[in-house]
Amino acid sequence: MYLYQELTKKIIGCCYTVHNTLGSGFLEKVYENALKIELESNGLQVEQQKLIKVYYNGIIVGDYIVDLLVENKVILEIKAGKGIDKVHEAQLLNYLKATNFNVGLVVNFGSKVSIARRVLETAR
Repeated sequence: MYLYQELTKKIIGCCYTVHNTLGSGFLEKVYENALKIELESNGLQVEQQKLIKVYYNGIIVGDYIVDLLVENKVILEIKAGKGIDKVHEAQLLNYLKATNFNVGLVVNFGSKVSIARRVLETAR
């Protein structure tokens, strides 16, 4: 079993529900807004466009705005393109390294849903 397995499973189910309802072709913001509604209707606490402090050697060096933060545990980075690129996965991993969060999902709402899960289990 991995960190937040049940929570990420529920999130992924919500992603598929949104895609099955809307289909493909919308902007990222449309999917983000719809996913927030779907997550909340499934009893999850969601913060949209949340400002997160970014740290370097324990010192705040900037801010990052999370597309969606679920249960104050899982960062969701929403995409609406052909697929998940390695740069999207690297971006998410960097967000995890620079914040106090350990789990993130890149969710792409293209012609089909694709999801990349990243976990950072190191002490900061």
